[in-house]
Amino acid sequence: MPSGLQPAILLAAFAGLRIGEAVALRVSDVDFMRGIITPAIQYPGVELKTEESKNPIPVPQNLCLELSVNHARWGSETLVTNEWGRSISPHRVEHYFRDARSSVKGLPEGFRFHDLRHYFASLLIAQGLDVKVVQKSLRHSSAKTTLDTYGHMWPDKEETARAAVAGVLADRLKSRTEQRA
Repeated sequence: MPSGLQPAILLAAFAGLRIGEAVALRVSDVDFMRGIITPAIQYPGVELKTEESKNPIPVPQNLCLELSVNHARWGSETLVTNEWGRSISPHRVEHYFRDARSSVKGLPEGFRFHDLRHYFASLLIAQGLDVKVVQKSLRHSSAKTTLDTYGHMWPDKEETARAAVAGVLADRLKSRTEQRA
């Protein structure tokens, strides 16, 4: 991806932003010191998809540093820019993304920009975060939406549940045996 478009990739893959949110994200929507992104609009300067989309997103300092590079270079109002430092449409980002996709090894056929948001969700789940944290991070309106979309990604806890029940039952049986003695 051209350097001005790299923030779009980072915003989708490591903050879960939708493409319209990423290209419209302004420098003023990011608290670089505290590591918080607060989307306010989406392309082309219209209201966000939902009220939950306005919720702040905590991000690590190394992501903030990467996001600041493009702004430092161009001084642009938005974090995602074309090769001349001007804002860019989602359609153009998608165009560049499709061109770049073929040069990235291991991507599935038909991988889309929106799949970076799915990547973000899957990395949170793989790190052991619960459904409410993932819901909040994705800015979904309900945990049901998160579970309907990503429920299959949570590790199967059947063995963990079995072990928990076995442990409590063993304690109860031991206690009962001790009471009889």
